Amino acid sequence: MKLYYKPGACPLASHIALHETGRPFDIEAVDTTAGRTESGADYRAINPKGYVPALQLEDGSVLTEGAAVLQYVADNTPEAGLAPKAGSLARARMQEQLNWIGTELHKAFGPLFREGTSEAGKETARIVVAAKFDFIETQLANGRDWLIDDTFSVADAYLFAVSNWANFTGIDLTRWPNLAAFVSRCADRPSVKAAMHAEGLIQ
Repeated sequence: MKLYYKPGACPLASHIALHETGRPFDIEAVDTTAGRTESGADYRAINPKGYVPALQLEDGSVLTEGAAVLQYVADNTPEAGLAPKAGSLARARMQEQLNWIGTELHKAFGPLFREGTSEAGKETARIVVAAKFDFIETQLANGRDWLIDDTFSVADAYLFAVSNWANFTGIDLTRWPNLAAFVSRCADRPSVKAAMHAEGLIQ
Protein backbone atom coordinates (compact mmCIF):
# COMPACT_ATOMS: atom_id res chain seq x y z
CA MET A 1 0.00 0.00 0.00
CA LYS A 2 1.03 3.60 -0.53
CA LEU A 3 -0.34 6.59 1.33
CA TYR A 4 -0.36 9.94 -0.43
CA TYR A 5 -0.20 12.71 2.14
CA LYS A 6 0.60 16.34 2.85
CA PRO A 7 2.84 16.85 5.90
CA GLY A 8 0.82 17.63 9.01
CA ALA A 9 -2.52 17.53 7.22
CA CYS A 10 -5.38 15.11 7.97
CA PRO A 11 -3.65 12.08 6.33
CA LEU A 12 -1.46 12.06 9.45
CA ALA A 13 -4.30 10.04 11.02
CA SER A 14 -4.08 7.37 8.31
CA HIS A 15 -0.29 7.44 8.55
CA ILE A 16 -0.55 6.76 12.30
CA ALA A 17 -3.04 3.94 11.72
CA LEU A 18 -0.75 2.30 9.18
CA HIS A 19 2.10 2.36 11.67
CA GLU A 20 -0.21 0.84 14.29
CA THR A 21 -0.80 -2.17 12.03
CA GLY A 22 2.88 -3.06 11.88
CA ARG A 23 2.53 -3.93 8.20
CA PRO A 24 4.83 -2.51 5.50
CA PHE A 25 3.63 0.47 3.48
CA ASP A 26 5.00 3.35 1.45
CA ILE A 27 4.28 7.06 1.62
CA GLU A 28 4.60 9.87 -0.91
CA ALA A 29 4.13 13.56 -0.24
CA VAL A 30 1.81 15.62 -2.42
CA ASP A 31 1.91 19.29 -3.33
CA THR A 32 -1.83 19.79 -3.63
CA THR A 33 -1.40 23.34 -4.97
CA ALA A 34 0.79 22.22 -7.85
CA GLY A 35 -1.07 18.91 -8.20
CA ARG A 36 2.16 16.92 -8.20
CA THR A 37 3.52 14.14 -6.06
CA GLU A 38 7.03 14.18 -4.64
CA SER A 39 8.17 11.98 -7.53
CA GLY A 40 6.66 14.39 -10.08
CA ALA A 41 3.53 12.42 -10.96
CA ASP A 42 0.25 14.14 -11.82
CA TYR A 43 -1.67 13.69 -8.57
CA ARG A 44 -5.07 14.19 -10.19
CA ALA A 45 -4.38 11.12 -12.31
CA ILE A 46 -4.15 9.24 -9.00
CA ASN A 47 -6.93 11.06 -7.17
CA PRO A 48 -9.13 13.28 -9.37
CA LYS A 49 -10.42 15.06 -6.24
CA GLY A 50 -6.98 16.60 -5.89
CA TYR A 51 -6.75 16.47 -2.13
CA VAL A 52 -5.34 14.04 0.43
CA PRO A 53 -5.37 11.36 1.71
CA ALA A 54 -5.37 8.75 -0.98
CA LEU A 55 -4.43 5.14 -0.31
CA GLN A 56 -3.23 3.09 -3.25
CA LEU A 57 -3.95 -0.58 -2.64
CA GLU A 58 -1.99 -3.62 -3.73
CA ASP A 59 -4.14 -4.09 -6.83
CA GLY A 60 -3.54 -0.49 -7.91
CA SER A 61 -6.97 0.80 -6.97
CA VAL A 62 -7.16 4.00 -4.94
CA LEU A 63 -9.29 4.72 -1.88
CA THR A 64 -9.96 8.32 -0.83
CA GLU A 65 -11.64 10.19 2.06
CA GLY A 66 -9.98 10.01 5.45
CA ALA A 67 -12.75 8.21 7.34
CA ALA A 68 -12.96 5.53 4.65
CA VAL A 69 -9.19 5.06 4.55
CA LEU A 70 -9.01 4.79 8.34
CA GLN A 71 -11.72 2.14 8.52
CA TYR A 72 -10.20 0.18 5.64
CA VAL A 73 -6.83 0.09 7.38
CA ALA A 74 -8.47 -0.98 10.65
CA ASP A 75 -10.62 -3.69 9.06
CA ASN A 76 -7.77 -5.17 7.07
CA THR A 77 -5.60 -5.58 10.14
CA PRO A 78 -8.14 -6.62 12.80
CA GLU A 79 -5.40 -7.93 15.08
CA ALA A 80 -4.26 -4.32 15.60
CA GLY A 81 -7.55 -3.58 17.39
CA LEU A 82 -8.04 -0.21 15.71
CA ALA A 83 -11.82 -0.51 15.33
CA PRO A 84 -14.64 -2.33 17.14
CA LYS A 85 -16.44 -5.21 15.45
CA ALA A 86 -18.61 -4.25 12.48
CA GLY A 87 -22.28 -4.13 13.41
CA SER A 88 -21.63 -3.42 17.08
CA LEU A 89 -22.79 -0.29 18.87
CA ALA A 90 -19.16 0.51 19.61
CA ARG A 91 -18.46 0.47 15.86
CA ALA A 92 -21.35 2.84 15.27
CA ARG A 93 -19.96 5.08 18.01
CA MET A 94 -16.59 5.10 16.29
CA GLN A 95 -18.22 6.07 13.00
CA GLU A 96 -20.15 8.74 14.87
CA GLN A 97 -16.87 10.17 16.12
CA LEU A 98 -15.19 9.97 12.71
CA ASN A 99 -18.11 11.76 11.06
CA TRP A 100 -18.20 14.50 13.70
CA ILE A 101 -14.46 15.08 13.60
CA GLY A 102 -14.56 15.27 9.81
CA THR A 103 -17.63 17.43 9.33
CA GLU A 104 -17.43 19.65 12.39
CA LEU A 105 -13.95 19.92 13.91
CA HIS A 106 -11.87 19.42 10.74
CA LYS A 107 -14.10 21.78 8.78
CA ALA A 108 -13.94 24.44 11.52
CA PHE A 109 -10.18 24.75 11.04
CA GLY A 110 -10.56 25.47 7.32
CA PRO A 111 -10.43 29.29 7.45
CA LEU A 112 -7.28 29.16 9.58
CA PHE A 113 -5.38 27.46 6.76
CA ARG A 114 -7.11 29.11 3.81
CA GLU A 115 -5.02 31.70 1.98
CA GLY A 116 -6.69 35.08 2.02
CA THR A 117 -8.66 34.65 5.25
CA SER A 118 -8.71 38.00 7.07
CA GLU A 119 -7.54 38.31 10.66
CA ALA A 120 -11.15 38.87 11.68
CA GLY A 121 -12.13 35.72 9.81
CA LYS A 122 -9.39 33.75 11.54
CA GLU A 123 -10.50 35.00 14.96
CA THR A 124 -14.06 33.94 14.18
CA ALA A 125 -12.76 30.52 13.15
CA ARG A 126 -10.86 30.20 16.44
CA ILE A 127 -14.10 30.85 18.31
CA VAL A 128 -15.84 28.14 16.30
CA VAL A 129 -12.98 25.69 16.92
CA ALA A 130 -13.09 26.52 20.63
CA ALA A 131 -16.76 25.56 20.77
CA LYS A 132 -15.91 22.19 19.20
CA PHE A 133 -13.08 21.72 21.70
CA ASP A 134 -15.56 22.49 24.50
CA PHE A 135 -17.63 19.52 23.33
CA ILE A 136 -14.63 17.17 23.19
CA GLU A 137 -13.56 18.31 26.65
CA THR A 138 -16.88 17.14 28.08
CA GLN A 139 -16.52 13.79 26.32
CA LEU A 140 -13.15 13.21 27.94
CA ALA A 141 -14.20 14.54 31.34
CA ASN A 142 -15.02 11.08 32.76
CA GLY A 143 -11.34 10.17 32.93
CA ARG A 144 -11.19 7.86 29.94
CA ASP A 145 -8.06 7.82 27.84
CA TRP A 146 -9.63 7.12 24.44
CA LEU A 147 -12.89 7.86 22.63
CA ILE A 148 -14.27 4.32 22.17
CA ASP A 149 -14.34 1.61 24.84
CA ASP A 150 -11.20 3.19 26.31
CA THR A 151 -9.16 1.52 23.55
CA PHE A 152 -7.08 3.45 21.01
CA SER A 153 -8.88 3.44 17.66
CA VAL A 154 -8.67 5.20 14.32
CA ALA A 155 -11.06 7.82 15.74
CA ASP A 156 -8.37 8.76 18.24
CA ALA A 157 -5.80 9.01 15.47
CA TYR A 158 -8.07 11.40 13.57
CA LEU A 159 -8.88 13.48 16.64
CA PHE A 160 -5.17 13.80 17.41
CA ALA A 161 -4.26 14.83 13.86
CA VAL A 162 -6.87 17.59 13.80
CA SER A 163 -6.55 18.76 17.41
CA ASN A 164 -2.79 19.08 16.95
CA TRP A 165 -3.46 21.87 14.45
CA ALA A 166 -4.12 24.08 17.47
CA ASN A 167 -0.36 24.30 17.86
CA PHE A 168 -0.07 25.98 14.45
CA THR A 169 -3.12 28.26 14.54
CA GLY A 170 -2.76 30.29 17.71
CA ILE A 171 -5.06 28.18 19.89
CA ASP A 172 -3.82 27.31 23.38
CA LEU A 173 -4.92 23.80 24.34
CA THR A 174 -4.31 24.42 28.04
CA ARG A 175 -7.85 25.84 28.12
CA TRP A 176 -9.02 22.24 27.62
CA PRO A 177 -6.97 20.13 30.05
CA ASN A 178 -8.62 16.81 29.16
CA LEU A 179 -8.06 17.37 25.46
CA ALA A 180 -4.50 18.58 26.08
CA ALA A 181 -3.81 15.40 28.04
CA PHE A 182 -5.32 13.34 25.21
CA VAL A 183 -3.05 15.01 22.63
CA SER A 184 -0.05 14.41 24.86
CA ARG A 185 -1.01 10.73 25.31
CA CYS A 186 -1.28 10.27 21.58
CA ALA A 187 2.02 12.06 20.97
CA ASP A 188 3.74 9.51 23.20
CA ARG A 189 2.63 6.53 21.10
CA PRO A 190 5.40 5.01 18.94
CA SER A 191 3.10 5.05 15.90
CA VAL A 192 2.48 8.78 16.26
CA LYS A 193 6.16 9.54 16.74
CA ALA A 194 7.06 7.45 13.68
CA ALA A 195 4.45 9.11 11.47
CA MET A 196 5.31 12.63 12.60
CA HIS A 197 9.03 11.98 12.15
CA ALA A 198 8.48 10.61 8.63
CA GLU A 199 6.45 13.72 7.73
CA GLY A 200 9.17 16.02 9.07
CA LEU A 201 7.00 17.34 11.91
CA ILE A 202 9.38 16.27 14.68
CA GLN A 203 13.05 15.32 14.79
